[in-house]
Amino acid sequence: MALVAGVDSSTQSCKVLIVDAASGRVVREGRAGHPEGTEVDPAAWWSALQDAVEAAGGLDDVDAISVGGQQHGMVVLDAAGHVIRDALLWNDTRSAPAAAALIDEVGAEEYARRTGVVPVASFTATKLRWLRDAEPENAARVAAVALPHDWLTWRLRGYGPEGQSPLGPQLEQLTTDRSDASGTAYWSASTGEYDLDLVERTLGRPARVADPAGGLHNSGDPARVVLPRVLNPHDSVAVDAETPELSGCRSGIVVGPGAGDNAGAALGLGARPGDVVVSIGTSGTVYAVSADPVADAQGTVAGFADAAGAHLPLVATLNAARVLDAVARLLGVDHDGLATLALAAQPGAEGLVLHPYFEGERTPNLPDATATLAGLTLASTTRENLARAAIEGMLCGLADGLDAITGLGVPAERILLIGGAARSAAVGPVAAQVFGVPVVIPEPGEYVALGAAAQAAWALGDARPEWPVATWAEHPADARPVIREQYAAQG
Repeated sequence: MALVAGVDSSTQSCKVLIVDAASGRVVREGRAGHPEGTEVDPAAWWSALQDAVEAAGGLDDVDAISVGGQQHGMVVLDAAGHVIRDALLWNDTRSAPAAAALIDEVGAEEYARRTGVVPVASFTATKLRWLRDAEPENAARVAAVALPHDWLTWRLRGYGPEGQSPLGPQLEQLTTDRSDASGTAYWSASTGEYDLDLVERTLGRPARVADPAGGLHNSGDPARVVLPRVLNPHDSVAVDAETPELSGCRSGIVVGPGAGDNAGAALGLGARPGDVVVSIGTSGTVYAVSADPVADAQGTVAGFADAAGAHLPLVATLNAARVLDAVARLLGVDHDGLATLALAAQPGAEGLVLHPYFEGERTPNLPDATATLAGLTLASTTRENLARAAIEGMLCGLADGLDAITGLGVPAERILLIGGAARSAAVGPVAAQVFGVPVVIPEPGEYVALGAAAQAAWALGDARPEWPVATWAEHPADARPVIREQYAAQG
């Protein structure tokens, strides 16, 4: 039995799954926590990976591994392979003025045409511009720029700072994948190439792509910043030297290309064109698998790549599961109680509408907005209707995101509903009414890590694995236009 390992190095923690490559069955798993904050020393990720691998029983019997992880984070390395400063994570917003400056200089439409995205504070490009402006001495030291999963892949293969890794600081060995590269705002999912002019605009330094053909040691123009080589979904590299601190990580293990977290989850779910993943966690995301690239000059839809050779247009919202948390607290019930109340109300909650912008909103772009409750009458003001309005309002915000994606010509035939709130007894059936297409709720699972494991299995074979995904619940399409009509009317 061939075993593969999938890693999910997320903002909060590192999860490792050891999986049967033939069936997709999880054999064992491990987990370790990450520090809180919006900037983190990557050494903490490396330590958590070691702990999670050990908790998962090590890699001695594993044939291949791949790393999925949080997108957009900025890891900058000097010529000796040292991390220059703590990594800025996707949720660090200090680069918002840098995003605005880049848009002013290049133009939103031109950015969308060249990269498929319009810069926002989460993207790597804006963090590089912030580094150039706020920490010019650090910017001058940058020899390579990596994303979190790129850096972890490099380290587990045996590379890293002199004296801290078996093979030392060989920057030419840095690799990434299409999905994570597409979240930088300087790589194009449509052309499959870096836009080196945009990189130079962000950091003020010329750049080049890592070239392992030049040998194991850094062999290119040292004046140019190294960018990781982008691997295709079927490509692989290998562990080039045993890493003693990573239990069982030995030379020769096949290493898959890795993935950004949303692309990893889509792969773990087996999503195909026509599928839309709606994830309801602290924030909300809506992303669809598309055969063709998209570009949205409004910046609402990010034209990312997926981890299987297609594309993954995505919309993010700030207000998701926490909306339900807040209203449940207000009503003095737990989430089961909130669902019971909501299901006792009629679709449309007798005209009660919650626009759930409790902490502003990213989509639509209303950073200073607050939540509003409209349609209050003596008849509509009930606990049941308020519970229902909270769920409908949260889902309408996500449905607006889906409209932005389908408006670019991307089909939506099925919703795959995941995240902590997906198991609410009310969220699934209400989602079928709001979205108007069939809703499937998979069994809870570590789908990012499972997608990384699928990449590892793919790297061992010739085809993408076809692993079954268990279903927790299904809801047929049950469109109730009144819900979205009154949500739009009260907007």
